[in-house]
Amino acid sequence: MTDHTSPLEQMTRRGDTVLWNDSADPRELAQSIAWGAVGATCNPVIAVQCIKNDLPRWTARMGEIAAEKPTATESEIGWQVVEEISLEAAQQLAPIFPEHNGRNGRLSMQTDPRLARSPKALADQAEYFASLAPNIIVKIPATATGVEAIEDAVARGVNINVTVSFSVPQALAAAEAIERGMDQRAAAGYDISQMGHVVTIMVGRLDDWLKDLAARGQVENDVVLEEGDLEWAGIAAFKRAYGIFQERGYRSRLLSAAFRNTAQWSEFVGGDVVISPPFAWQEKIQATGIEPVDRMQIPVDPAIIDRLERAFPDFRRAYEPDGMTTAEFDTFGATRKTLRQFLAADEELDQIVRDVLIPAP
Repeated sequence: MTDHTSPLEQMTRRGDTVLWNDSADPRELAQSIAWGAVGATCNPVIAVQCIKNDLPRWTARMGEIAAEKPTATESEIGWQVVEEISLEAAQQLAPIFPEHNGRNGRLSMQTDPRLARSPKALADQAEYFASLAPNIIVKIPATATGVEAIEDAVARGVNINVTVSFSVPQALAAAEAIERGMDQRAAAGYDISQMGHVVTIMVGRLDDWLKDLAARGQVENDVVLEEGDLEWAGIAAFKRAYGIFQERGYRSRLLSAAFRNTAQWSEFVGGDVVISPPFAWQEKIQATGIEPVDRMQIPVDPAIIDRLERAFPDFRRAYEPDGMTTAEFDTFGATRKTLRQFLAADEELDQIVRDVLIPAP
């Protein structure tokens, strides 16, 4: 019998592979939930876009907060709005949350990238965000400082979504930090049965970084890349990390984010993972009409991996489990590029608040 439901609805009905919406916009989230989504996310870039999508409402709210808190800084006003956007999305997901024993029904809030140098500040903010609603999961970056903060926050009872993560070594280090934090919390006598951590690999951003290197002519060993090779780097890293997660029995799931092609969905169907496309990519996936089939266990063509490893030392760093030490995460090109984008979004949020507080003459 032919299944006439959409690709995403078919996937979410198949089993362990679940859909989260990479947006906290209420209209997009409502449609994504209708397609089977059981989670969502917010970060500085997403928050700024949500504000722009409903600018009259949120600038009016900024004015109200400024009147309520006359000594609040631009950043404090802006981040209160981010909290309110996040909590509205968390409320949309609240009916789903009790059904999933902590694994789904969650809204991801991201720690302020300006705190990235302090593990204590990151863990403190993560603990505060987690206190705002039962179904909040908090994003902390997979940097050297972030890995330290992840362990601390998990030990305090915070559910973590690891972010700014592009590689197998980052995913493994973050998963190990989560395991240590879980063990500490259990040893302190707390129930950890409903903690639901995820470790993101921003698959498209690894592809982007290698494309940047190729555009600069930084391809080594005279490798001739074939068309499409650079669309497979993130998929290859994700699949390798998944195999290791399964072997080691980590209590966190991988999450695929930063989509650049529909294969970054279809190649992961069948895994016990979270697929988190931006809403526009969900629409593209739906438009394909492709029937999802289990492909997680099908390896990426070894010839593609060989070409990428010979062409780019940074692919070897991202793909090999020991390709980077924790101390080297911060210098990885994709890490620097992404942190700068998140910081730029913080600055843009400040500017929006500034225009409310001090309108242009």
